[in-house]
Amino acid sequence: MADKQISLPAKLINGGIAGLIGVTCVFPIDLAKTRLQNQQNGSRLYTSMSDCLIKTIRSEGYFGMYRGAAVNLTLVTPEKAIKLAANDFFRHHLSKDGKLTLVKEMLAGCGAGTCQVIVTTPMEMLKIQLQDAGRIAAQRKLMPETVAAGTVETKSPTAMQLTRELLREKGIAGLYKGLGATLLRDVPFSIIYFPLFANLNNLGKRGVEGPAPFYVSFISGCLAGSTAAVAVNPVDVIKTRLQSLTRGSTEDTYSGVTDCIRKILRNEGPSAFLKGAYCRALVIAPLFGIAQVVYFLGVGEFLLSFLPKKDN
Repeated sequence: MADKQISLPAKLINGGIAGLIGVTCVFPIDLAKTRLQNQQNGSRLYTSMSDCLIKTIRSEGYFGMYRGAAVNLTLVTPEKAIKLAANDFFRHHLSKDGKLTLVKEMLAGCGAGTCQVIVTTPMEMLKIQLQDAGRIAAQRKLMPETVAAGTVETKSPTAMQLTRELLREKGIAGLYKGLGATLLRDVPFSIIYFPLFANLNNLGKRGVEGPAPFYVSFISGCLAGSTAAVAVNPVDVIKTRLQSLTRGSTEDTYSGVTDCIRKILRNEGPSAFLKGAYCRALVIAPLFGIAQVVYFLGVGEFLLSFLPKKDN
């Protein structure tokens, strides 16, 4: 019974540690992804990921690449913990009646993706505003024609200021703007990622029951993560556009998912749905590779083993 009692806390700790390590490593690439996805025809400031990062360092300094990182580091712990623990929970219950089929694995991933949006949506909402603030500021300096006449340059808001403003103006719904698009991204992502990871990881297991070496878990996490990331990138573009509150005067605004799809197709073409795809793959691959290594090494179980055991 002791193992079962510490199982969920251990999984939550593993997910949290993995998220913190992963985000710290790849956040600048995630910032480049957001800025590339948000720029529209007529207001293109960056030509590529490397161009975006170089211009960001020049205009905002090294730490400009970590705009919004505090929000991500704060909320990625519960987000990753919920995602990984929920998937294990659903897989466990779906396998009680027999073999865990591919359909059941996909259902477990669907459940995990649905659970995580409770944290993901407000996290992404705040992170995107902070990440994109530098792009808007750079447009004012380098492309003044894209800024509406009479617009006054203001200091970039903090996460707390954004949160208070959204809650004051729109209530809790303000933090959950883009919830539908987030569900459309995260549910398919988890449906693809978790079964693909499990099957790739099984290929490297030592024997029938033995665990896979950590490097197999890392590679499996990277491959499954990058595949799922690219597959759902069109929805990620839509989500990013919908959740962005500040735009240049020449940039479109959107009333919802279908309006966003229609305007992107009309004004930018189908290729716009792949903006930032390679950045997203570069972010997600190590993020989930690291997550699976921490998870399968059992870091949480190791830490909890130091707690005093309850006497029966």
